Amino acid sequence: MKNARLTNGQEFPIGKILCIGRNYVDHIRELGNEVPAAPVVFSKPASSVISVNQQIRIPSYSDDCHHEGELAVLIGTEGKHITIEKALDHVAGYGVAVDLTLRDVQTELKKRGLPWDIAKGFDTACPLSAFKPASEVGDPQKLQIKLSVNGTVRQDGSTGLMIHPVAEIISHLSTIFTLDPGDVILTGTPSGVGQVVSGDRLLAEIPGVARLEVTVA
Repeated sequence: MKNARLTNGQEFPIGKILCIGRNYVDHIRELGNEVPAAPVVFSKPASSVISVNQQIRIPSYSDDCHHEGELAVLIGTEGKHITIEKALDHVAGYGVAVDLTLRDVQTELKKRGLPWDIAKGFDTACPLSAFKPASEVGDPQKLQIKLSVNGTVRQDGSTGLMIHPVAEIISHLSTIFTLDPGDVILTGTPSGVGQVVSGDRLLAEIPGVARLEVTVA
């Protein structure tokens, strides 16, 4: 079983990994998608998680793997039908994640009206940092997300640009799923996503909160 680790040493077995798609307008536009009326929800298995200095392994059935740097939210207390006003009280910590996406596979599946699971949930598809305790972070809508590949910055955006902010995401998800300690929420990616290939080194960071380096095998 894989654990999510807080920087204070506390650990939670990872449960559900719930992801929000199309949560930044510029990213929606760069992929030519429509702005959704409600959060777009998908999931990744806990088996997709890797941590700092581990290797991404792109499946043989894809030739176009993309990086998507995201704010990750670790749930610390159980909740169902959580109000927006109380949503952040359920957060144990904040970290940074890379939502790896097999773009060619995803595009073909979407054309055929099929689920995205094999494009989003393969082994190593969710590099995940340690989490800084929520009490040490402050406002999650005032954070910077940066992702560089081989030292070149590709993504540099603010969580203030989210269509659906963190508290709203938690509240919405809790109407569908009971949120349990150890659940992880990926909150969407800003613009600048792009391909990674064998040998690339990725650095994802939220300054003052989390930092994560991984390589592509």
